[in-house]
Amino acid sequence: MRIEKDVSVSTATAPTGPVRSTRGSRLASVAVASALFMEFLDSTALSTALPTLSVAFGTDPVHLKLALTSYILALAVLAPASGWIADRYGPRRVFMWAMAVFVMASVLCGFSQSLTQLVLFRTLQGLGGALMTPVGRLIVVNSAPREKLVSAMSWFTMPALVGPLLGPPLAGLILGVADWPWIFFINVPVGLLGMWAVARFVPALRQPDPGPFDKKGFALAAVAITTLMGAAETAGIGLVPWPVQLGIALVAVGTLVAYVRHALRTPRPVLDLRLFKVPTFRASMMGGALVRMGLGATPFLLPLLFQVGLGWGPLEAGLVTIGTSMGAFACKPVAPALIRRVGFRQTLIASNLLTAALTAVPAFFRIGTPVPLIIGTLIFSGFMRSLQFTATNTVAYADLPKEAVSSASTLAVVTQQMALSVGISFGGLMLHVARGGGDVRLTPERFLLPFLAIGLVSSLAGPLFRRLPPDAGAQIGGRAAARG
Repeated sequence: MRIEKDVSVSTATAPTGPVRSTRGSRLASVAVASALFMEFLDSTALSTALPTLSVAFGTDPVHLKLALTSYILALAVLAPASGWIADRYGPRRVFMWAMAVFVMASVLCGFSQSLTQLVLFRTLQGLGGALMTPVGRLIVVNSAPREKLVSAMSWFTMPALVGPLLGPPLAGLILGVADWPWIFFINVPVGLLGMWAVARFVPALRQPDPGPFDKKGFALAAVAITTLMGAAETAGIGLVPWPVQLGIALVAVGTLVAYVRHALRTPRPVLDLRLFKVPTFRASMMGGALVRMGLGATPFLLPLLFQVGLGWGPLEAGLVTIGTSMGAFACKPVAPALIRRVGFRQTLIASNLLTAALTAVPAFFRIGTPVPLIIGTLIFSGFMRSLQFTATNTVAYADLPKEAVSSASTLAVVTQQMALSVGISFGGLMLHVARGGGDVRLTPERFLLPFLAIGLVSSLAGPLFRRLPPDAGAQIGGRAAARG
C-alpha cells in the first residue's frame, strides 16, 4: 500500500547522485551508529550511577529521574526541526555538529556541582541528540536499497547495542576506582572517533531546497511537547501544587489541539501528522510508543531495585544489567531472517506478548532470587525487545515514498522520545505510589507495582499490531521476494 495522495511531506530527501552499494550503505550505517553508541553508553552508565548521584547531590533517588527526562525533553522539543535543518544544511554536516555539541555538553555534565546544573547540561546534551538520532536514521534510510532496509537498520542499531552492553559495568568500574564525573568524560574519545568515522564513510548528500521553515508550527509543537512532558513529570509526586499541574495540563491540551489544526492546514508542517493515515506507520508509532514506555521506565527502575532494594554494589548491578544488552545484541544478526520467515505482523504480535511479560518479571526479584535466573530473564527480555524494535522501526517505512522519509523520521523520533520520557515519569509515579508517597525505604516489595504497571502498558500495543494486514511490510522484509 502506498501513502494516500493527500499526504504532503515536510521535506524532500531523495539523495542526488549515484545509488550506494550494499557495502557502502553498511559502512555508512555503522559510522552513523557510532553516535547512537555514544548516546546509549552515556544513558545506561548514568542510569547505573543514579544511586551514587543521589548521595553526591543529597537528593531523593526518585527525583533523579529529572537527569534522564531533561535530556529526552530537549531532544523531543528540537527534533521537529531536525528534518528541515538536515535538508537545509546537509545531513552529514548537521550530524557532525550535533556530535560536537553532545561531546561538549558531556564535559560540562562532568563538572556539575548540583542536580540543577546536571539537569541544565543534560538538556544541552539533548539538543545535540535531537539532531543526531533523526538525522542519523535519515542518512541510513536514504543510503540503503529499499529491499535491504531491514539489514541496514540492523547494522545501524547493532553497534549502538554495544553501548548498553558496556555502559552498566563501565559505570560500576568507574564508580569503584574513580568518581562519577568520569561517566561523562568517557564520551570524549568515543565522540571524536565517531566524528572521524562519519567524516570518512558518510557521503555528503545534496538535498533539495526544503522551503520555508514552519515557525508557527515549531513554536506550537515545542510548547505542547514541553507541557505534556512537564505534566507527566510532575503528576502525583508533589513537586508542584496541583493548581499548577492543572494549568500545565490545560496548556498542553490547548496547544496540542492548536498544532493539530495548524498541521492539517499547512502544506509543509514541522511534524506532518497526515503520515498517521498510513496503517504501517501508525501501528509502528502508536504501538511502539506503548512498548517504549516500558523501555523508558526499566533503566530507571532496575538500578534502584538492584542497588537500593537488593543492596548490591554499582559494579555488581552493572554486570547483571548487561544481560538485557547481551540479549539485544544476540538478536540483531537473526532479526532480518526471522522477520523474513514469519512476517512483520506475526513478529510484532508475538514479540510484544513476550516483551510485556518479561518487562513485568523484575517485580518478583527478591534478595533470595538466584542471580543466574535474574541474568537469564534479562537476556531473554533483551532479545525480545530487540526483535520488537527492529520490526517496529523498520515497518514504519514500508509504505512511505522516499520523499516522506525525512518527515517520517522526525515524527518517529519525537513520538519515541516522548514515550520514553512518559515511561520514566510513569515508573517514578508508580514507585512513589508504592511507597505511600513518603520517604519510606525502597525495599524489593515496593517495586512490585511499578514493574507490573509498565508491563501492562507495554501489552496494550498488541491489539494495534493485530490490525495490520498479514502481508504488511512484505516488500521491505524480503518475504515477497523469497516466495517469488
